[in-house]
Amino acid sequence: MDTNKKTKVIAFAGSLRKGSFNKALISAAKELAPEGMEIEIFDIAGIPLYNQDDEKIPPKTVVEFKEAIRNADAVLIATPEYNYSIPGVLKNAIDWASRPYDSNPFKGKPAAIMSASGSILGGSRAQYHLRQVFVFLDVHPLNKPEVIVPMAQDKIDAEGRVKDEYTRSKIRELLESLMEWTLRLR
Repeated sequence: MDTNKKTKVIAFAGSLRKGSFNKALISAAKELAPEGMEIEIFDIAGIPLYNQDDEKIPPKTVVEFKEAIRNADAVLIATPEYNYSIPGVLKNAIDWASRPYDSNPFKGKPAAIMSASGSILGGSRAQYHLRQVFVFLDVHPLNKPEVIVPMAQDKIDAEGRVKDEYTRSKIRELLESLMEWTLRLR
């Protein structure tokens, strides 16, 4: 095993909103990545609605998304919580990437989850639902530390920068743990 190899992480937010708190978490992760980790951010905004009729010849954006996941050593997802679950756009992107079943680039990948919300629960229920989806995809999520950011409007400024030092330290800790987890699973 080459321990000098950089750990490549594909990161994306399950939100399309321009001022998304979860996009801010992904940006902070890129900024806070530990030495030896390279984070590529993918914007899922261009992924169309999933249609099984098109899965054998998927749209270009889907091909690029699948390739980015395939080329990564690990996955980092920041998800908002909508109606106690993950947003439809996130589930849609995951459905596209994982279909057809014999071409699932998520299979065997280590993953980390973050969530931010204006609520007091910080998106925790969405994280649990995403973990359920991971079971079928054969993704290996990192269990701890958990990055759950409640009352995100008080921790992320108007420019989309995570200003809260405790939140920044938890993101850093998550990334260090993800790198360790990825090396362990290699």
